[in-house]
Amino acid sequence: MNDIAFLFPGQGSQRPGMGSDLVARHPELLERYYRPADDLLGFELSRLCLEGSAEDLVSTDITQPAVFLTSIAVLDVLRGHGIAPSVVAGHSLGEYAALVCAGVLEWTDALRLVRRRGQLMAGVNERTAGAMAAVIGLSVEQVEELCAHIRQRDGAIVEVANYNDPAQHVVSGRREAVRAVMAAAKTAGAERSVLLRVGAPFHCSLMRELEEEFTAELDQVAFSDPVLPVLANVTAARIRSGAEAKHLLRRQLAGAVRWSDTLRAIEGSGVRTFVEAGPGRVLSGFCRTTLPEAVCHPAGEIRRVERLLRALAPELRIPA
Repeated sequence: MNDIAFLFPGQGSQRPGMGSDLVARHPELLERYYRPADDLLGFELSRLCLEGSAEDLVSTDITQPAVFLTSIAVLDVLRGHGIAPSVVAGHSLGEYAALVCAGVLEWTDALRLVRRRGQLMAGVNERTAGAMAAVIGLSVEQVEELCAHIRQRDGAIVEVANYNDPAQHVVSGRREAVRAVMAAAKTAGAERSVLLRVGAPFHCSLMRELEEEFTAELDQVAFSDPVLPVLANVTAARIRSGAEAKHLLRRQLAGAVRWSDTLRAIEGSGVRTFVEAGPGRVLSGFCRTTLPEAVCHPAGEIRRVERLLRALAPELRIPA
């Protein structure tokens, strides 16, 4: 089989009923993942994933474990069909699912970390009025320059948090500074800027206050060395050991997600087929705009898994 990269999505990919069609087709997922997750966390995450409304899923401390759990269910289904990656990466929160796939973390340990991560991040926003916005249609140099100008002019934190694709960059920081960048981006000729509906100013220096407390959480979990290549958000480079994975998860809190560089690094290793192993199609969109020659398959729903199976049928030796 040709090499395949699995990409695991982050916050923003959630949707009501995510995973419900997977469970309907594969009811064993309930006992394998969903009910153990409920027991582990002490609330019905399974109900929120499978039946919850958009409002139920909006809180960061719920969104993050919900997207993670759905991604792990998708991963199980893909593996059950004989689809295996040669390299993996995850966008922000998705890095935890990628580390599970690469054998670095047990899924239950990753779920605990994701839940705590979401709680801590939500707490930052209670203390600091933060925001994030996607700036579309400007180069990375232009967006970085706008952030630097607003920081110097206003003395407020605003930074590039996500380098998503060549034309989309997410800025994060204090709310008034983010809005100032949006206004400046419009003047600079941006196609548009969109205020994101998120629970905190992720991946900027406002998150640095969490590092010590979250490190204590990381220290309680066993990290193994990867059994397959996994790329880190903050470096866009391969993680070589479990100890390095732990260190990079700490850095990820306040560090930018270098997603377009990550995709280019994967393509540079010879991979041309990408599978989005989780809810939504956000990463497939980034993949297509960053790597026009690549083939990208979203696989967060049964109908999309079936489409993927048909596309890979000759290599998997299954009926089309």
